Amino acid sequence: MNRMAEIERKTKETEIFIWLNIDGKGNAKLEYPVGFMSHMLNTFARHGLFDIEVRAKGDLNVDQHHLVEDTGIVLGQCFAKALGEKRGITRCGSCLFPMDESLARAAVDISGRSFLFFDGQLSGTPLKSTQDNGEQYDFQTDVIEDFWQGFASAAGCNLHLEILRGRSDHHKIEALFKAASRALRSACEFDDRVRNIIPSTKGSLPGFDTPGVMV
Repeated sequence: MNRMAEIERKTKETEIFIWLNIDGKGNAKLEYPVGFMSHMLNTFARHGLFDIEVRAKGDLNVDQHHLVEDTGIVLGQCFAKALGEKRGITRCGSCLFPMDESLARAAVDISGRSFLFFDGQLSGTPLKSTQDNGEQYDFQTDVIEDFWQGFASAAGCNLHLEILRGRSDHHKIEALFKAASRALRSACEFDDRVRNIIPSTKGSLPGFDTPGVMV
């Protein structure tokens, strides 16, 4: 059974379409104007074995915040929609991921309740990158936390992301995406012993718009 979802979000600031197959092979089809984030989304798909298609544009003349944050929101919405009641999933996952001198740790609980702890140890210095039209620009690294905040809120998960050590902001951010995707991959996997059971002591909580809110 493939768990798939697609979401399209249009606002005055951004237009984003994302299709997600949780049970994929790590393929990514990306039309994303911010080169560094395109690299991170491809990394996320490959290490999580998620198939994703992303088409996005936004008000980059203002800054990168709106587009990157909204991408996290739409991706999180796709996970929530694809997982549904979350019957039979492992629910929790974690990963300790090294990338050269950087070491990232991620832990996630797909509980239906959202919380983000983020400690990226980022310097705040912009990274040199390239837009899809070839234009050089500075990537604002502070929007990475906004991406994951949007994701955690929309997906309905507890997500803890932190860098334990590192020097390069590029390596730190990439290690975080790899750790997060592998933790999510573990959490989304089925446990055959409880295939038709909601992984909670009390089941789903009533009164929530998002399905599968658990305790």
